[in-house]
Amino acid sequence: MFTLFGADRSGSAAIEMALTLCGADYRLVGASYEAAGAGRDELKRLNPLMQVPTLVIPGGGVLTESAAILTHLGLAFPLSGLLSHDVHERAQQLRALAYLTTNCYSSIGLIDYPERWLPDGEPDLLDRLVAGATRKLHSQWEVFSDVFDNPVAWHPHAPGAVEVLACVVSHWSGAREHLGRSRPEFYAALGVIDLHPVIHAVLQRHGW
Repeated sequence: MFTLFGADRSGSAAIEMALTLCGADYRLVGASYEAAGAGRDELKRLNPLMQVPTLVIPGGGVLTESAAILTHLGLAFPLSGLLSHDVHERAQQLRALAYLTTNCYSSIGLIDYPERWLPDGEPDLLDRLVAGATRKLHSQWEVFSDVFDNPVAWHPHAPGAVEVLACVVSHWSGAREHLGRSRPEFYAALGVIDLHPVIHAVLQRHGW
């Protein structure tokens, strides 16, 4: 059985979706950097950065980083549809997963926790940092749409690892609203992903 350390409205929602698509048995442990308790203590022992999601795989190995977790699950459950069996398509899927985690995730960290980068920053400076990071995040989503919204890398009617992660991460920091104005076709595709039964159930549980 897998053990997933996660928190509501966090990136762990994507891993919940993926585990369900794989048909894998898992238990969910509520844990986060902010919330004290047994889950937080165990998370710190497993992952010193205290990031969620953190996934303990059968046998006791620990996986962190959403792209790495989704790639592992796609390879471990080849019939899940998380990753393509076609080598060229899978290459683009891996590129898209890396793009989301290295670009969009990094901006969201600045937006949500500007004080971690500027611990002595005045409120006006922190606000400017958040505004700049938000503009950067929205432009990164536009690039994602322009590069990956194609029949090779993007399959909203049959969601895999890329679609699952894009679905969750795009719910943060006004990205959906921005894409509705700037990339309406891509925005509509995200809406299709939201309606997949497995994905919809997890979104509802997280209050999205």
